[in-house]
Amino acid sequence: MLTRRRLLYAGLSLATSASFEAAFPAPWRRDVAFSQTLTVGGATIRIGIGRGDLAHDAIILWVRRAAEAVAHYYSRFPISSACVLVLPSSGSGIHDGTTWGNVGGSPAFTRIRVGDQTTQKQLDDDWIMTHELLHTGLPSLPDQNHWLEEGTAVYVEPIARVQAGQLDQEAVWADMIRNMPQGNPANGDQGLDRTHTWARTYWGGAGFCLLADVELRKQTSNRKGLQDALRAIAAAGGNISHDWPIERTLQVADNATATHSLTQLYSRMSSNPVPIDFNSLWTQLGVTPTGSNTVTFDAKAPLADIRKAIFSPLA
Repeated sequence: MLTRRRLLYAGLSLATSASFEAAFPAPWRRDVAFSQTLTVGGATIRIGIGRGDLAHDAIILWVRRAAEAVAHYYSRFPISSACVLVLPSSGSGIHDGTTWGNVGGSPAFTRIRVGDQTTQKQLDDDWIMTHELLHTGLPSLPDQNHWLEEGTAVYVEPIARVQAGQLDQEAVWADMIRNMPQGNPANGDQGLDRTHTWARTYWGGAGFCLLADVELRKQTSNRKGLQDALRAIAAAGGNISHDWPIERTLQVADNATATHSLTQLYSRMSSNPVPIDFNSLWTQLGVTPTGSNTVTFDAKAPLADIRKAIFSPLA
């Protein structure tokens, strides 16, 4: 995802929507063959589909399902309106998803490419659209804190889909066990604010979110978690159309949970290369891998109730 600051670094003016169209001249007005507006979670979402051989009904349903998962997680869609531009490409699969704030004449603008040979199953199994729409729920942070924007989307995306009944929880834990360790600091790495590799940005950020979720629930006797904190940020106006410093973002979250969990965790991991002992964490949560995509759960593990609560929908 490119935040508004990253657009500025790319030499783009944000004064008018014309600046977006100058940078990406073809798509939004000239090459949109079909458009439809949805209302999801109190938000208006305009979908444009470029000229090509994409099945319009399937694309609309795909975007709707992703938006519904995000709205379910946040209790509403985190921003009042958004645009999604789907451009056809050759071959199959979904790729090149990017979300901006306050460009293209919209508070949130997502551009994504879908291959003209993409199957219905690929759309049903896709995570990228949900990931991109989740970016609307955090403010645009300074570049050094980009890991929190991406890490939150990586961590929340499968949880939101499980809560919306779109994904199986067991597969998510298997994926976490397989991929989370990639985010641990390698030799020569520094803290999350100072090491901007792909692994540290995406999986390092996701590991931060998992630790924050567990710590929040431990400190509040499992009454509050990261979902409560993120809802509070969005409710306070902290969405992608606004620039916030990370200190304000975390303080709003901590105020909502009556803890100092996120601020303290950030102080620990922002400048120092803190590795996470994932093997110990999985054991405490009661998750054991039994195959590449399967796990078993231990109901008697010390943090088993926290594991269950992470995926339980909030009221």
